[in-house]
Parts: sequence; C-alpha cells; structure tokens
Amino acid sequence: MYFNHRTSRPEWSSNFIAKPEVVPDLRRLVRARLETWGLAEIEDTAELCVSELITNVIHHVGSGTPVTLSVTLSAAHLRIEVRDPLRERLPVLLSSVGFSETGRGLGLVGAMADRWGVVPTATGKTTWCEIASLVDAPCDGACCPELSKAEALLTLYDCVPSQGTALNGRLRVAASEEAAIALIVDLLYWLRAHGRDPEEVLDRAQMHFEGRLGGVAQWS
Repeated sequence: MYFNHRTSRPEWSSNFIAKPEVVPDLRRLVRARLETWGLAEIEDTAELCVSELITNVIHHVGSGTPVTLSVTLSAAHLRIEVRDPLRERLPVLLSSVGFSETGRGLGLVGAMADRWGVVPTATGKTTWCEIASLVDAPCDGACCPELSKAEALLTLYDCVPSQGTALNGRLRVAASEEAAIALIVDLLYWLRAHGRDPEEVLDRAQMHFEGRLGGVAQWS
C-alpha cells in the first residue's frame, strides 16, 4: 500500500452559460488543470463527472442558465462543484429501472465518484462530488517514516487489502480509509479509558499534522 502526498491547491473556477456546446470546452479545461496538478490518473473520471453535473443543470434547470464550475484539490480528494441559481429544484438520484433517462447522469456520478451531494445556498444550490486523489506510487520508508508506521498499524485491520490484491486505486484507498477510521476510533476509546479528552487530543493531532504538511510540501 503506497500513497502519494497531495498538497492542497487554490480553487480553480469558471463562470459560463450552461449549454450543450460548452461541455467539451469545460472538459478540456478541467483536464488541463488536472495535468498541471499531476492528477492524470483521475482525469477521465473527473471529465465524466463534470459532463454529467453540467448536463444535469441543462436538463433540469434549463439551457442558458448562468453556472459556476469549480475544482479544488485537498490532500485526499479532488472536489468538483457546479453552482446554479435555482435553489428550489434539487437533483435526485433516480432508480435505473425502467426506460426513463432522467437521473441517469447523477447515477454515473454516484458510481464514478467517491461521494456526491447537493447543498442549497443563499444564491441557489451547489451540486458536488469528490474523487480520491491518493494513488499508488512508490514511497521509500526512509523518506516517509509516517507512512511506514501508519501502514504497519493498518495491516492489523482486516479491511486493508494486501499489495497483491487486485483492486483499483480508488477501491484500495476507500478500504484503507475505513481501516484508518476504525483505528482512530479505537485510539479514542483508549484515550477516554485513560482519562484523557479525545477531542483535545484530536485538536493537538490536527495541529501536528498540519505542521508536518509544510515539510511534506517541500519534497512532494
């Protein structure tokens, strides 16, 4: 199990009028941005999600709607957001049973992305999805001691696949994420059992983590 460190990037956004003819241009813009960020491995998934989120606006809000597309990279996920001005009409993931094509686009987003959702805002709504940006990449334990120690702990949990397991990068990351959550929960139980405040310890751990990210960025 090997992970690349991904440092956060500023939000990239584009304002446009939602029409079918703009979708290919936006796909190209997103692909170019991901290439700049070194995320070639998720370009196809991101392009598909962008297409379906924008097409959903065209079909259910209306062609000609002013829309903002934004892409943000965190240490763990690429987040894609499509903002439109219609708050009342929220997208719904429909069953694929039957002959209706309505809602199929969001079904694809749900299948390709790690998670998605919709958030009403003061000026409309935001439909978003997130794609894991951690991928397989060799990382020497000497230069990443934190990763080596974490991997040793995660192997204690059954949901972590071994290196030889035939899973794609996104499934492996998802399984490892569940193992990490289970490990954190067990540590919080241990802290409480010994009279410590789990929330206070989590805050301190977050501060240490953010401090180390500065050093990670120097060799990423």
